[in-house]
Amino acid sequence: MNEAYALEVENLTVRYGGVVAVNGVSLKLKRGEIRGLIGPNGAGKSTVIDAISGRRASTGKVLLDGREISSLNVVQRRWIGLSRSFQRTSIFPAMRVRDQIKVAAARIPDCDVDELLEEFGLVPFQDKVAAEIGYGDQRRLDLSLAFLGKPSVLLLDEPMAGLSSEESRRLADHLQNLTRNWGVSLLLVEHDMEIVFGISDVVTVLESGKLIAENKPDIVRADPHVRAAYLGSAA
Repeated sequence: MNEAYALEVENLTVRYGGVVAVNGVSLKLKRGEIRGLIGPNGAGKSTVIDAISGRRASTGKVLLDGREISSLNVVQRRWIGLSRSFQRTSIFPAMRVRDQIKVAAARIPDCDVDELLEEFGLVPFQDKVAAEIGYGDQRRLDLSLAFLGKPSVLLLDEPMAGLSSEESRRLADHLQNLTRNWGVSLLLVEHDMEIVFGISDVVTVLESGKLIAENKPDIVRADPHVRAAYLGSAA
């Protein structure tokens, strides 16, 4: 255990019957750090996030702020500071924006609904039904729900999915600011390589469920194996 780390994952392994989907992955996320997690489809990125968040049975250890949480369920992990988002938004389309945050915040102590609305630029839409606002705004609403209670670690599974390039860049900048201002550590799965390499402090690369590279973005970008396998000319 190291107090410098918000999240520690040790020898994480996920099996589907006889298939090993994630094979002994270990990583550490420093406080206030953004770590990109990349790899081709089927590499195990979302499975890693599912296992860390408690949604997928796994072996190995998961520690949050130095405390082992491997035996805790999804809800228990969320209440002690481990949150996540999904590739698809988990908002309620028929509910007003403010009401969604208010209801979700009801069981979280000292949660400031107005602060979240302001931070995520949702004040102009707070009285609108979620289905009536744009997809980019729905994405920000979804993220505001994930940030309820200012978790110490947030697992983001393709938060830019479906956004335009400009919307993605604004959201990426916003995530960087939130990491600095709120002290939240991010583990980010994202297909947009420019976003990942642009905002990550460290990039981890998976291949067939195994960790094959881990370093600062520029070093990973220059790795011949990574370039050949995943990035191609986009590197």
